[in-house]
Amino acid sequence: MAEVEPARFRQLLGRFATGVTVVTATGSDGNPVGMTANTLVSVSLHPPLISVCIDHAADMHQTLQQTAAFTVNILSAGQEAISRRFAEQGSNRFDGLGFQPNPHGGVLLDGAIGYLECERASQVPAGDHSLFIARVVGGETFEGTPLLYYRGGYTGLTP
Repeated sequence: MAEVEPARFRQLLGRFATGVTVVTATGSDGNPVGMTANTLVSVSLHPPLISVCIDHAADMHQTLQQTAAFTVNILSAGQEAISRRFAEQGSNRFDGLGFQPNPHGGVLLDGAIGYLECERASQVPAGDHSLFIARVVGGETFEGTPLLYYRGGYTGLTP
């Protein structure tokens, strides 16, 4: 069976609403690194494992290969601009943002509705991405409404 064309594949997956996160870590130079990701998946309850897919071309890919600890920030509905900023290329993604270093690695973004503290457990090749599987070692949740991505755009939950 032939595989689906990339444009059709994108259209098909566009019907699947996802939450929006920013994955952060501390780079080898000690500076924070981050990128938007909507591929967060719960993998296992015992042990608590998640996975996130990272493009080989992304700066974060090399960072996650070099460090064991990272943080997944779950964005709130009011953080679309942050999601867009971390989806773009550039080294000044943290400029002007409220954040604090996470003692377990990564960076906690102000205004997120939750975060997961993670330790990389394994890396699996997956086409032009790598699937990073991580053990969740901590985290916290806060009140708020999540930012969602659907059909190529941002949306939220309607009460």
